[in-house]
Amino acid sequence: MIGPLRSRLLDLVMGHPALVELRRRTLARAGGLVLELGVGTGRNLPLYRPPVARVLAIDPDRAHLSRARTRAAHASVPVGLVAATAEALPFPDHAIEAAVSTWCLCSIPDVERALAELHRVLRPGAPYAFVEHGLCPEPGIARWQHRLTPIWRRIAGGCRLDRPIASLIARAGFVVERLETGKLMPGPRLAAWTYLGLARAREA
Repeated sequence: MIGPLRSRLLDLVMGHPALVELRRRTLARAGGLVLELGVGTGRNLPLYRPPVARVLAIDPDRAHLSRARTRAAHASVPVGLVAATAEALPFPDHAIEAAVSTWCLCSIPDVERALAELHRVLRPGAPYAFVEHGLCPEPGIARWQHRLTPIWRRIAGGCRLDRPIASLIARAGFVVERLETGKLMPGPRLAAWTYLGLARAREA
C-alpha cells in the first residue's frame, strides 16, 4: 500500500497541467459503461462526460481511493469506486463497454495478467484508450531505463520505466488502431516517453 503521504505527493505530481490535455484526449474515446484501471486519486474523474454513462474505477490502494472519493462525488457521471487489483477484475466476462488507463500499467505487478483480465471483461470490439509512459525506442535511453528501473521501482511505488506498452497490449489480444509515441509530457525521455493510443478487444 502507498499510504496517505505518498498518495498526496503522487496526486500533486499527477496534477501537472501538462497532463490534463493528455487525459482529455484519452477519455474522449470512451463511452457507455467504462472501466478505469488504476484510478489512483481520481484525477480523471472530473473529466468524464457523456456519452460515458457510468465509470467503474478500480485501484488496490485504499489511500488513493479515499482521495478519489471526493472527486467521484463531484463527477458529471456516476462513478463506482472498487478496491480491486487489475490482475483479478471482479466483473463478468464481456460486461464492459469501454476501458481507460492513464499512467498505471507501469506499476501493475503482473501487467500481462492484468491486460488478459481487461480483455476478458471487455465486449468484443470494445475500445481501450490509454496514455502510459514506457520503453523508449532510442537504444541509449532504453539502456538507462533498464538500468534504473530496479531503483526506480523501490522509490516510485513499483513503477517501471521500461515496459513496451504497445507490444504488451497487442500480445494481450488487442488490436492497436491508433498510436502516438514520443516525449509528450514534461521530464527526461527515460521517464516521459509516452504511448497515447486506442486499441480494441479482438473479436473471437
